Amino acid sequence: MNDPTGDQQEGAPPAPTAQTGNPLHGLTLEAIVTALSSHYGWDELGQRIHIRCFVLDPSVASSLKFLRKTPWAREKVESLYLFMLREQRRAGHAQRP
Repeated sequence: MNDPTGDQQEGAPPAPTAQTGNPLHGLTLEAIVTALSSHYGWDELGQRIHIRCFVLDPSVASSLKFLRKTPWAREKVESLYLFMLREQRRAGHAQRP
């Protein structure tokens, strides 16, 4: 039956949600970790988020392995990435005359 209200019919897949406001949409975890390590360096990254994969013999591969299994650590990494983006935007605005 057609629903005159325009609502989805029962059993229909949910409509895709727009992610236009989400700066993490479309980014891989690898891209986030690479950007953070390039911006901060492994030493500072390990100080900001004290997890073993950033402190002892850090690498993108070991970080990805740990972060994919550990939601709380991934959330911290994503939060730091968003903070880095805000810092970069502020620095860009401050440099304009």
